[in-house]
Amino acid sequence: MDKEWKAKLIRIIICAMLLVAAMLVEKYIPMKTWQLLLIYLVPYFGAGYDVLLESVEHIGHGQIFDEDFLMSVATIGALVIGFLPNMDNSFSEAVFVMLFFQVGELFEEAAEGRSRRSIQELMDIRPDTANLEKDGDVVAVSPEDVQIGDIIFIKPGEKVPMDGIILEGTSSLNTVALTGESLPRDVQEEDDVLAGCVNLSGVLRVRVTKSFGDSTASRILDLVENARENKSRSENFITKFAKVYTPAVVFSAAALAFIPPLILGNFSAVFPIWLSRALIFLVVSCPCAFVISVPLSFFSGIGGMSRKGILVKGSNYIEALSRTSTIVFDKTGTLTQGVFIVTAVHPDLCSENHLLHLAAHVERFSTHPIAQSLREAYPNVADDCSVEDIEEISGQGIRAVVNEQTVCVGNAKMMEAVGAAWKPCQHAGTIVHVSIDGVYAGHIVIADKLKPDAAKAISELKAVGVKKTVMLTGDSEAVAKEVADSVHLDEYHAGLLPADKVCRVEALLAEQKENENLAFVGDGINDAPVLMRADIGIAMGALGSDAAIEAADVVLMDDKPSKIALAIRASRKTMKIARENTTFAIVVKVGILILAAMGIAPMWIAVFGDVGVMIIDVLNATRALNI
Repeated sequence: MDKEWKAKLIRIIICAMLLVAAMLVEKYIPMKTWQLLLIYLVPYFGAGYDVLLESVEHIGHGQIFDEDFLMSVATIGALVIGFLPNMDNSFSEAVFVMLFFQVGELFEEAAEGRSRRSIQELMDIRPDTANLEKDGDVVAVSPEDVQIGDIIFIKPGEKVPMDGIILEGTSSLNTVALTGESLPRDVQEEDDVLAGCVNLSGVLRVRVTKSFGDSTASRILDLVENARENKSRSENFITKFAKVYTPAVVFSAAALAFIPPLILGNFSAVFPIWLSRALIFLVVSCPCAFVISVPLSFFSGIGGMSRKGILVKGSNYIEALSRTSTIVFDKTGTLTQGVFIVTAVHPDLCSENHLLHLAAHVERFSTHPIAQSLREAYPNVADDCSVEDIEEISGQGIRAVVNEQTVCVGNAKMMEAVGAAWKPCQHAGTIVHVSIDGVYAGHIVIADKLKPDAAKAISELKAVGVKKTVMLTGDSEAVAKEVADSVHLDEYHAGLLPADKVCRVEALLAEQKENENLAFVGDGINDAPVLMRADIGIAMGALGSDAAIEAADVVLMDDKPSKIALAIRASRKTMKIARENTTFAIVVKVGILILAAMGIAPMWIAVFGDVGVMIIDVLNATRALNI
């Protein structure tokens, strides 16, 4: 428990006990009014000295009309009103109002503290030290002193201090702080590791690829820490509303105190009654519930989503996300894994295994992703086969002599060039043809693999009310159609350049109705312009490029498209809570204001209309933490 919060709680309890003691003294010991005032001033100043000081300080800075000023005027008025003719004292009510106001502040601090702790759990992902390999020894240094290219060791149980590539060792990494997923990720040599993960088992020797300030963990923390700077329209409205509302309330209360007595006549006799009503009016009209609960709702929503691996850069994006009706996807790395694999082998002259064997040998030295996928499909390239005279033919493929046979691996142009009668394939993907000594030997189909939750993501988006799902890709028509059909997209466009994607998004934006937004989901550098052009840019964060993450408004840390529906549901829940708080506060306050003006509402009802409503709204706002 925070020390300041605990101290405030103790102060409230002591002042409440002093208030009870003062009320007992008033009941059982006859005293003059000024003597009773002195007794009640002890719990009053004990409970509200900081409110009074804040009010004076704000007046000194020209910020007169705020909740501290309203509380100060209302309670001081309640203390004074007992000295007016024919009026009972309201000392206990004055202390009670100040005391209950502090209770409301306490609840607010507790609720915001809960939200902050959810963020701080995320903040705890950066370690204080890194184990640096230096001159043959391993020394503990500050992560900020580690440079790109340095070698660090990460022991079991330690947090990964910065992004890097594993040189030696195997282990499992706990990525829950980054992605919200509890399932560990197995890693080995040449795999990437991200700052903020926790090493669970083996010792890892890692070459650093990003400095401490540019690491994944630091980037996440910057996103979360800066999220509150981007306020939603609701928050901005509440801020502007409070600046107009509070002075209007003060002048209305003054009018309520003076105008009716002047109209009714016999000013000195009726003024105390109307002054009492004006003071109740001031207490109930305090805008705490609006000013505190609405921003807290958004802050809780940001905190709740961050715990699930969804980083939102500001509450304005929560508001925009809640109105999303169209979602446009990039294909590679977004709906698909972005990793090419062999999906089919169709031999024509030899066995499937032999066809893969020849293709893998011919492509053994190529760095092309297709070559990589062929080698992975037939990993035993280190056999006794002889591979000679490797020649890459631009725009066609690669030719080599394998065990004294001329093998060509490439596209249809290469087959035609060597006179091999190639056969078409109905499978979607990249078709790699193979010929042996000019005779067609068959073909291999290579395709990007769908993400396991891609189809689930689209169905869940439909379930939350998204009207249209679209895919934009630079891939071929056949590949795009297969992916679109597999995940049940409403629309797709293939063969697009980055500029074409922007044009397509602009066309879709023109179709949007008022108060409906379009979101674009992507992960590559070429997606950055579209992410910025859309109403909402959503980036796949863990494997996405820095450019995409910087351009996006929302970052999904685990690269799962199914998290988009969760983000939309969470944003709508947050907006619903903010509206509930606003509506409840307005209805209750207006009702009590009318009763106060009519002289029906006593001070304790006014206290409920202010502090009670604020406490209920604050507690309701914390529901946004649980998505």
